[in-house]
Amino acid sequence: MKFLATMCLCLAALGMTSCSRGVMFPHYYTLDVPPAPGRMACAPRIPGTVVIYRFQTPSYLRQGRIVYRESPEEIGFYDYHRWAADPADAVTRAMIDALRSSELFSFVKPYDGHNQEDYLMVGRLERLEEIDYGGRVRVEAKISAELVNARTGATEWTGNAPETVAIESRNLNSVVSAMDLALQKSIAALVANMDQRFIAN
Repeated sequence: MKFLATMCLCLAALGMTSCSRGVMFPHYYTLDVPPAPGRMACAPRIPGTVVIYRFQTPSYLRQGRIVYRESPEEIGFYDYHRWAADPADAVTRAMIDALRSSELFSFVKPYDGHNQEDYLMVGRLERLEEIDYGGRVRVEAKISAELVNARTGATEWTGNAPETVAIESRNLNSVVSAMDLALQKSIAALVANMDQRFIAN
């Protein structure tokens, strides 16, 4: 019995050693969304302070793994390619940077719990995923947002901006770079739409 137990332990140890050679470790990625060039303005279009609340995301985007779709109905996840930080945080920071660069408002800041704002912006990262069906492999991003007057509670502006960017080569670095660009274009479209809305007024 002792010999059999010893043999079993040895075999188990060999199995663990063998398995460890095939262990795959996750790769982590971060989004880097540079703001679009700002407009040349002598004064802000919308005098006052805007506070940006942290953008929301669907639950499947909060799981930490990069998302792909092989059909409109099916959501897949890369097991070993993950976000180092929540994409919602990156999108929130990118929106703050874009609004500061645009000089639409006198002052732009993230929400900190204090009530010193003239406007509130809430938003949602609706989609951020690799698309593997219907032609060339690409990424899709979609962001929606709305601007609320903090004094009256009235919604001053709403917008949503879906963007699609082709992937140059089939690797995850290219996928993430395409996501950066799609998010940049989506945020730039939202800011431009907001700008036009207040020009019209």
